[in-house]
Amino acid sequence: MRGRVWRTSSQNVIFLANVEVVTTTAAPRSSSASKSKQKTGITEGLRFGRFPITAVQPVIEEGRFPAKALPGEDLVVGATVFREGHDQLGVSAVLLDPKGKERQRVRLAPAPGERGKGTDRWEGLLTPTAPGAWTFAIEAWHDRYGTWHHNAEVKVEAGIDVELMLAEGVALLAEAAGESARSGADKRILRAASEGLADTSKTAEERLAAGFSAEVAAVVERQPIRELVTVSEQYPLLVERDLAGRGAWYEFFPRSEGAVFDPTTGTWTSGNFTTAAKRLDAVADMGFDVIYLPPIHPIGFQHRKGRNNTLTPGPQDPGSPWAIGSEAGGHDAIHPELGSFEDFDGFVARANELGLEVALDLALQAAPDHPWVKTNPEWFTTRVDGSIAYAENPPKKYQDIYPLNFDNDPSGLSKEILRVVFLWVSHGVKIFRVDNPHTKPVWFWEWLIGKVNKKYPDVVFLAEAFTRPAMMHALGRAGFQQSYTYFTWRNTKTELESYFQEVSHESPAYFRPNFFVNTPDILTEYLQYGGPAAFRIRAALAATASPLWGVYAGFELYEHVARPGAEEYIDNEKYEFKDRNWDAAAASGHSLAPYITRLNAIRKAHPALGDLQNLTLHHSTDDATIVFSKHKTLPDGSKDTLIIVVNVDPHGIRESTVTLDLSALSLDPSDFTANGRFWVDDLVSGESWEWGEYNYVRLDAHVEPAHILNIRR
Repeated sequence: MRGRVWRTSSQNVIFLANVEVVTTTAAPRSSSASKSKQKTGITEGLRFGRFPITAVQPVIEEGRFPAKALPGEDLVVGATVFREGHDQLGVSAVLLDPKGKERQRVRLAPAPGERGKGTDRWEGLLTPTAPGAWTFAIEAWHDRYGTWHHNAEVKVEAGIDVELMLAEGVALLAEAAGESARSGADKRILRAASEGLADTSKTAEERLAAGFSAEVAAVVERQPIRELVTVSEQYPLLVERDLAGRGAWYEFFPRSEGAVFDPTTGTWTSGNFTTAAKRLDAVADMGFDVIYLPPIHPIGFQHRKGRNNTLTPGPQDPGSPWAIGSEAGGHDAIHPELGSFEDFDGFVARANELGLEVALDLALQAAPDHPWVKTNPEWFTTRVDGSIAYAENPPKKYQDIYPLNFDNDPSGLSKEILRVVFLWVSHGVKIFRVDNPHTKPVWFWEWLIGKVNKKYPDVVFLAEAFTRPAMMHALGRAGFQQSYTYFTWRNTKTELESYFQEVSHESPAYFRPNFFVNTPDILTEYLQYGGPAAFRIRAALAATASPLWGVYAGFELYEHVARPGAEEYIDNEKYEFKDRNWDAAAASGHSLAPYITRLNAIRKAHPALGDLQNLTLHHSTDDATIVFSKHKTLPDGSKDTLIIVVNVDPHGIRESTVTLDLSALSLDPSDFTANGRFWVDDLVSGESWEWGEYNYVRLDAHVEPAHILNIRR
């Protein structure tokens, strides 16, 4: 059996190949070792225990990699569990903290909807509370009370074995009342029920009612009467800090923030860390959590790119920050025009004061004049003519960038990159946005992230991998805490519904999606031609559907003009300075900043938006109106439930009837009004309505394309 073993009282334990069978009537509570263990020759080495426990989730490749989780995140835990015959079965999930102590025990229920019909699928929620290496297991057992309850209900009504069924109930509840692990109050309830079942002065129905009472049901729900307990192996669960899976990102180029153009000379003066720090207040005021910087290192001069990726740069063209390295240094240096390490430390400190963390781009590539090219040519690919191969993604060519080759000297190159990462961590960087990780071996990322997180568990890596799903998912397994996604290109209702279902229910154990709405390289046709409404729509979807979302500067100014024939910005900031007049945009009302600020405030006020797996799709009659909800029950028992309705057609008005799956909203009787409906408050417009199962919705994309509705409790 793999993993730690925990036991809770004197029990007969039978170890099998992949399960443990515990014969007991008590529900385990503490973590003391069992006093008696024995192996049986007939079952030794078998894979199935007394009750088969299969298809446990979340489990990645049979536990080779840990499933991902966050503190306070509700994780859907499930297993396919069944038994022979017709007796009742009970299933639980048990959560153990990094020290192996039981922290949560949850009774699983048959999976809802189609997933549960005839599938023997059981599901429930586990909620770890702090970062660390947690584990969980599934327990299955013979439900003695459930079996007796079912048999007695059927037989007493039919007049079959009435006294026998009542006598069995008397014995069962009396035995349970004698269990030392039960509270005094629960013992009294069970003892009274046993005595009621034995009271021959009453009718059989009255006696049976004593054993079926709500009080008895509550006692056995809290602490079932279990027998033949089968325990799965323990499965790993890596719980990481909040920013590993929750947060709002904002990207800007520090060289543009504070850059000054002199029209008389036609020259630019670069912005630097001091001028860029002045922009941080506005970023924090919009409610962002992370400020992401493109590479801040010296930029190569050889084959430098000019404006709009041309091959003929002018003397004032600053070059692409991703073409890293010159005589001024490489990945362990700062571009001289941005400032010194002291200036960078001041930038990080100011960000931290404002509640922001700095994310730094980790682009593992080099300009032709990077120091590595001279000192370690074996880290690159040499062609037959003796030249070093530059980067290509046909038909695109990147003559200003040499990709790294990990096959010639994997140890030396890997250790150098680890040194670079540790250097930036020592300067306060705890988040790295990794450029094109899919162009490096997956083993390298497993090694690097493992090494870094062993020493600095709080360091987070975001994968900028727009590539095939298998590679994106493998990077998540290898350790990347989050990833860019296909969300950027999912624009229709059908596309969005399919993708939301995938990332929230099919891959969350290993793939955390960060819904960036734009990047310096990606300006979709939807944003190019959708007008301001398209920007509001994409922001509302990204901010509510995923706990992680991101914005590249200029999005709030509705920047939408593309380079002809390309899906990227004209006059791309990758190749030039960009002077944006934020104040003028705000004064004229031509800014999405207030809307973004509102979205981030809603995210912070509503914990339901901080979980990934709680998204439920609902039906609407219109082919451009998407509806989904997010629900979370908080530790104090209160409930947070949002219903999001978005018109994804940026060009017009859409009307539809929305049909809600009320079971996904966890409504209490007290939530309903006298006419059987419930109140919702729109967190965007401030309006309120009475809603029910069926609701009329009209959304004008040019006025407000989205409802973000909070169920009033």
